[in-house]
Amino acid sequence: MFTGVARADRGGEVVFAEARGLAHRAHGVANTLETRFALASGTKGFTAATVLSLVDSGLLTESTTVRSVLGAELPLVHPEVTVGHLLRHTSGIGDYCPDDEDPPPGQCLLASTSDYLAAVAPCPTAFPPGERFSYNNGGYVVLGAIAERVSGVAFPDLVRERVCEPAGMPDTAFLRSDDLPAGVATGYLEDGRTNVFAIPVLGHGDGGIYSTVADIHAFWRALVAGRIISAPERMFAGEEYGLGLWVVPGGVALEGGDAGVNFRSVHLVERDTTYTVIANAGGVMAMSRYLADLVDAAL
Repeated sequence: MFTGVARADRGGEVVFAEARGLAHRAHGVANTLETRFALASGTKGFTAATVLSLVDSGLLTESTTVRSVLGAELPLVHPEVTVGHLLRHTSGIGDYCPDDEDPPPGQCLLASTSDYLAAVAPCPTAFPPGERFSYNNGGYVVLGAIAERVSGVAFPDLVRERVCEPAGMPDTAFLRSDDLPAGVATGYLEDGRTNVFAIPVLGHGDGGIYSTVADIHAFWRALVAGRIISAPERMFAGEEYGLGLWVVPGGVALEGGDAGVNFRSVHLVERDTTYTVIANAGGVMAMSRYLADLVDAAL
């Protein structure tokens, strides 16, 4: 059963908005449209936008190599791997947390950049950089570390400064999963337990940010308007994947899934339409399809 929030906008007007279920079962706290939810890999869109804002500022280029910034910290990463490879999931670096495998032991203890780099460091190269697309969580961890290193700003603060503030996203932040404040939904596993031991303590470039449906829609508006990066169409280009975004018919999407976390937000660029579903229990695809049909019918 879907437990979360859903919203659809067209032409800047809200055409559907609904919250269902409980944000915290033990205390009987209901989800609302203002509830903050974990976005899992939806974070990657914010990471890509942050990195591209650093490119705009002249602190990075897409041809900057991992080795030139991080030195010998990741010795198994091919010396020719660049920021552009990482953004497009074509780096070939070993992935510390493949999507098709169980999370590695100790994932719930990850809380700092050094923790994440230590998890990525022993992963051997899977293929030469640029050879093919292979979705890679570790690559976005490395992007976050690079962004942090060249800017001199801790990654969570950097995302806030480079993405959240210019977009007007006051309720979006990296939060500790073991110390969630009021107004944040707890994630629940299929057996009813919370997800606190199944996700990292604190997220990084590959996932773990928390947000509201309103902030996510604000992100899309700001991105398309050029308030976060110049030439935002850079993020939309690709057959299957752009830069931090999935390419879908007529637009792009942010997607994320983890233990107790499900998220999908679609922005149809030419139609000025956005629909978003976030759940802290159950899936989001049925509701996402409902919203897609709803906005189609509203044309």
